[in-house]
Amino acid sequence: MADVTALEEFLNAAVVDDAVFALRPDYRALLVAVDGLVGGASDATSDALLTTAETAARDALADRPVTELDHVAAWREAYRAFGAKPGRTRNSVEALLRRAEGGLPRVNRLTDIYNAVSVIHQIPLGGEDLARYDGPPRLLHAAGDERFDTVADGEPVVENPEPGEVVWCDDTGVTCRCWNWRQARRTQLTDDTTTVLFILDALDPLSDEALDAAADDLVGHLTAATPDLRVARRLITATAATARGE
Repeated sequence: MADVTALEEFLNAAVVDDAVFALRPDYRALLVAVDGLVGGASDATSDALLTTAETAARDALADRPVTELDHVAAWREAYRAFGAKPGRTRNSVEALLRRAEGGLPRVNRLTDIYNAVSVIHQIPLGGEDLARYDGPPRLLHAAGDERFDTVADGEPVVENPEPGEVVWCDDTGVTCRCWNWRQARRTQLTDDTTTVLFILDALDPLSDEALDAAADDLVGHLTAATPDLRVARRLITATAATARGE
């Protein structure tokens, strides 16, 4: 089990490439590393939180299509900027909001919690099994030869991102394609996961206060089940990365 110092050291090694900030200078990544989680299958508590998120999505979409929500629209613009087609490759929060009317998926306790928080706060939010990471997380433009393990037609396969695609990766390969579109099988959360890296992605007009509120909500729900949870945070911005010489 990792202590807070170890979690902080992991986060301090994370990098967002300058080319990504050149693409979107307003981008902010709030990384939240947690250890000591209680995993498990979906339960009554995570189901109730997803139900709340479904209601929030219906309210948000009562008078406008999902593409006109401010933060969703910003992410569609960001996807176009690196060559992705947002009508076919949807950012994670848009994909969840579109599913909410028919019911959000119940996956496992930890995934349910972060999906619900993502929908409620209208922010892309991913969860990666920290124990399966190989080296620190990096956000960069793909060369195109990186390995991405996924599933196609029910079978495990290895794909490659498009050259220039914005991807999160570690020393083994891509952990999430198209910034926040699709996660790798290798680092996905399971019923047995106990340590997680959560990535909250923000663009203008989402404020820093709203970003912090989403992280607070996430940690609050996790702490409710695990009072002695160990938590570390790091906000990466273009200004902060420049100051650190990254």
